Amino acid sequence: MKKYDKLIINSIGRMVPTEVNGKPQIPFQGVGKHIPEGRKYAPEISSCSNFPSDGNKLVGSLKEALLKAGLKDGMTISTHHHFRNGDVISNQIFDIAAELGIKNLVWFPSASFECNACLIKYLENGTIHHIEGSMNGSLGSFTSEGKMAGMGVLRSHGGRYQAVQDGEVHIDIAVIAAPTADFFGNANGVDGPAACGSLGFALVDSEYADQVIVVTDHLVAFPCIPWQIQGNHVDLVVQVDQVGIPEKIVSGTTEITKSPDRLFLAELTARFCEVTGIIKDGFSFQSGAGGISLAVAEYFREIMIKRGIKARFARGGSNKYLVSMLEEGLVEYILDGQTFDLDGVRSMRENPNHVWTSPFTSYNYHGKGNFASLVDVVILGATEIDTNFNANVVTHSDGVLLHGIGGWQNCLFSKTVILTVPLFRDRIPVIRDEVTTICGPGELIDVVVTERGIAINPLRKDLIELTKNSGLPIVSITELKDLAEKICGKPALPAFTKEPVAVVKWVDGTILDTIWQLQE
Repeated sequence: MKKYDKLIINSIGRMVPTEVNGKPQIPFQGVGKHIPEGRKYAPEISSCSNFPSDGNKLVGSLKEALLKAGLKDGMTISTHHHFRNGDVISNQIFDIAAELGIKNLVWFPSASFECNACLIKYLENGTIHHIEGSMNGSLGSFTSEGKMAGMGVLRSHGGRYQAVQDGEVHIDIAVIAAPTADFFGNANGVDGPAACGSLGFALVDSEYADQVIVVTDHLVAFPCIPWQIQGNHVDLVVQVDQVGIPEKIVSGTTEITKSPDRLFLAELTARFCEVTGIIKDGFSFQSGAGGISLAVAEYFREIMIKRGIKARFARGGSNKYLVSMLEEGLVEYILDGQTFDLDGVRSMRENPNHVWTSPFTSYNYHGKGNFASLVDVVILGATEIDTNFNANVVTHSDGVLLHGIGGWQNCLFSKTVILTVPLFRDRIPVIRDEVTTICGPGELIDVVVTERGIAINPLRKDLIELTKNSGLPIVSITELKDLAEKICGKPALPAFTKEPVAVVKWVDGTILDTIWQLQE
């Protein structure tokens, strides 16, 4: 399998390969420029005559299930990350594969976490050829050092659905770890000892994979209600002792920041949204689970209570703060793609207005409309932003790949996109002449808020006009960069070889940018 082919310059000026892991690629052509042709990929037709008439698809172990599913060299194996750092099943899959002597597997996770660092040994011995999914932490460092046999492929949550739907990625075996399931394969994430909330990231795997295995530690009598995964898509069911570690499912969730600078940054963001009329009766918003984003949502709460208004819906990741706004009547609906804490799990289980969604309903760019474009304002972060408003979320300023894209790219189609970032982190400026890796084109990023000032994209003349005489510290993006460099000095550029190690896909499946091997 050829790792990559010749490099060309795409429409945003980045050097990208024309072939990745033996597959031809389309370079990024511009936002909305690549229109797909043809029909959606479809799995082979199944017949219920090939399955037990009593509906019982249980087998004795995960190993037996993988063998029955036909595990062999070169297959693509998919998993989901709703268990976050409490994931155990993904690791067990490759333990079994290594035991069986299987080689050159492609791992296609919706995301990875540090708990998956143990899979590095299988990347080293050839059990896993490459990863097409986020390569966080140790896996990211391993990739940046050029040690992976194939090229890494980074996609957004919506891009992952798009890639499978469009036939770009063919899943041979999907393994869906489910907190609750019945013997037929119906499954949900809201019940059971390892309840994690939604299973939406596994929906595309269940719909398109050749073989689908549901693994659970909480088997209930048919029917498992609600069913987020339908048993009609499932081939095999396995009962295990533990499907996920509950205390680690909520890993990564933070409390509201206590930093005075960060709190001021959050307050500035909320004030900007109030001044510009974004916060109004019936508006919609999305903010993440990081400390600054949570603080912004709390400032939104104060403004909404003061003005006697409520939001029609909030997009999640859900957490206890968003749940409290729902329960207080400040938000009519939570449309939840990922549950970040146990309050979110409880709310999804109990409240019909807390609705689980999937990347198909929320983020898939190749659909008849884009759900994300209905959101009035989204509050996001970034590792770097440049003076053209391009932003990076996957690499740090030292060039190391440490994060996945998640739903970040998909959110850029909201009506107003605000990036909240400190002016510098660890004495390294966040705003630079050019980002290390482009994950989002600047034309889609409207506002950058720092504790030292707010920069509005010149394309948003309406926002510039609305903030005149507002008292808000409006400055240019260049002024923010110059201020950061005055305080911290001009940052050194990372040193790379000429070898690509991973690519960043855009939401339409084209290649937006390349991640390069670090120089030793």
